[in-house]
Amino acid sequence: MNFPNRETVEELRRTYPEGTLVELVRMNDDYAPPPGTRGTVLYVDDIGTVHVRWSTGSSLGIAYGEDECKIVQKSK
Repeated sequence: MNFPNRETVEELRRTYPEGTLVELVRMNDDYAPPPGTRGTVLYVDDIGTVHVRWSTGSSLGIAYGEDECKIVQKSK
């Protein structure tokens, strides 16, 4: 796994603030919700994982450099 530097983590936090609505594009995890599932960003941790509360009830995070999501509606 490739960990981001501090500047990249800060950019991720600006891009995915708490409350942002995202949609899963792909996730490399056997327990991942299906692509197209939407969820709300909870926070971005120090290794750049975007933690999400998915509509399926799952709370798996989007791992930096491994998984992909897109913003549906940015938090204000």
